[in-house]
Amino acid sequence: MTASAYLDSLNQRYLSLHRTKEDFFWETYMGTSDDHEGSARAETQWATFLSTPTQITELKEQIAAAELLADSNEKTQTLVGLKGWLSMFQAHALESEQAQALKAKLIKFEANLFEKKQNHVMNYVDENGNQAEGSLPVLAANIRTSSDEEVRRSSHQALLDLEQWLLGNGFLELVKLRNEFARSLGYDNFFDYSVVKTEQMTTAELFAILEDFEARTRDSHLRSLRQLADAKGEQALFGYNFVFSFSGDAMRDLDPYVPFSQSLRRWVESFGRLNIDYSGAELTLDLLDRKGKYQNGFCHGPVPSFYDQGCWVPAKVNFTSNAKPDQVGSGYDGINTLFHEGGHAAHFSNVKMNAPCFSQEFAPTSMAYAETQSMFCDSLLGDADWLKQYALDADGNAVPDAVIKSMIDSKQPFRAYGERSILVVPYFERALYRLSDDELTAEAVTELARTTEQQILGLACSPRPLMAIPHLLSDEAACAYQGYLLANMAVYQTRAYFTEKFGYLTDNPQIGPQLAKHYWHGGNSVNHNATILSLTGEGFNAKYLADECNLSAEQAWEAEQQKIAALKSRTRAEVAPLNATVRIVDGAAQLASNDSSDSEMCDTFEQYIVSTYGR
Repeated sequence: MTASAYLDSLNQRYLSLHRTKEDFFWETYMGTSDDHEGSARAETQWATFLSTPTQITELKEQIAAAELLADSNEKTQTLVGLKGWLSMFQAHALESEQAQALKAKLIKFEANLFEKKQNHVMNYVDENGNQAEGSLPVLAANIRTSSDEEVRRSSHQALLDLEQWLLGNGFLELVKLRNEFARSLGYDNFFDYSVVKTEQMTTAELFAILEDFEARTRDSHLRSLRQLADAKGEQALFGYNFVFSFSGDAMRDLDPYVPFSQSLRRWVESFGRLNIDYSGAELTLDLLDRKGKYQNGFCHGPVPSFYDQGCWVPAKVNFTSNAKPDQVGSGYDGINTLFHEGGHAAHFSNVKMNAPCFSQEFAPTSMAYAETQSMFCDSLLGDADWLKQYALDADGNAVPDAVIKSMIDSKQPFRAYGERSILVVPYFERALYRLSDDELTAEAVTELARTTEQQILGLACSPRPLMAIPHLLSDEAACAYQGYLLANMAVYQTRAYFTEKFGYLTDNPQIGPQLAKHYWHGGNSVNHNATILSLTGEGFNAKYLADECNLSAEQAWEAEQQKIAALKSRTRAEVAPLNATVRIVDGAAQLASNDSSDSEMCDTFEQYIVSTYGR
């Protein structure tokens, strides 16, 4: 077999295994199938394929053979693909039988825990004083936006109860298993292993960045806590009161301008005006909350985009949110998740390499790199010019300046808190995975969680208790949460560059092609820092985000007023087609599609949401 033929064969073998795994993943996570055993088996087959060390030896032999190819173009392209696969196998290879056995055991253990957690019921007390069942997104929205203190308190208690349920139902055993697996690979613990795998850096290198950011934002964060306590009393710092104390009124005032029924249209129009092209991808969106469905938005690509022997293979991408359209705050949350996961989908639809290994969310793809794409897109939702263009009430009136100013006045003092609520997770996970097996008790881990929250957040208990965060349980997401913070640092560096170059972000048709060229085209063949350098001419720099966190409310409002004023002299871009086949589903049921047009899809979706939920 020639080196070129080997590359083609490898591409096809991977596509088959990956598609099977992803189809199982989607069905079990969406709650449309309970075949968790089949899902674990498919996951194990995929993981075994990637972790078999003999693949590395084979690839090195094929790379040597490719170097001898006479056709220079064939030689170049074959080497690109083979070296991409070598990087992927090196990120996953498990050389010892012990490590392979432990990986298989981990996958099965996680699948069993996931199934048990799916069946775990969480309750809160609703506005009428009745017990009500609530998913993670519902409970989180209650804590942020409900004006009823008992609703907030009981919702927060449900998250604390979930922590204790997890500690009694396998989380501690999962930590021990992960550490045993990491030690079999020569690492001290699973956190150290995960950081190298997801970000290609050591824990010490990561914390040099995190500790610098923590120091830069500490004073403004602690000052905001003191000011809130002085203004509203110490009880404002309770976990179930904190976020509501500074954002509840502002987000309720925004709510009529961002109904969830309009979220799909806002996404289509906003991404269309940014000139984001999905390159013929097939997108399936499951957007509504329901029992049995995974309680966090995500984006996975069953078919990675790539050129198969010169022929374009469009991506197939699934993404999800957990909207409850009749709940206050769910409209803005739903749009946020749609933009975030839609940003991931745009990225993974536009990797234009010659093997599927370059276009997927797993290592060697850096989580920080992947999240930069999605978080740049959802960052637009906080811009005043975006809100003035897209946040419209039922009569088509734009959200008033006063509401935007109120949002800034309430949220900007806590901008550092928002980033530190990401920062607290790696601080906790690093400490958690350093505990010995004997130290891993429910009491010790609970105390560690509360101590870490006090250290980083300055609160006795986080509004989102640490172990209630779904990422901590998932194999690919565990010990990777810092990727969100590293990504947001890159996002604000990117925003600063585009603002300096073009003057504005919202509806700017030059942005989509720039992202496609510098951030998406090469996929994981280019590291995160190199993509930023390619676009901005400057390496990764955390100062842009820290500076944003340290702005006063007055400074932030002044900047947003300038964006609003600039709208008057700007011609609004046309909505370019997304160049994607889009299906909106609710589990097994299809709600809408763009078979006829994007506009008709949005109309059908809006009518369904309004008739079902009233808004």
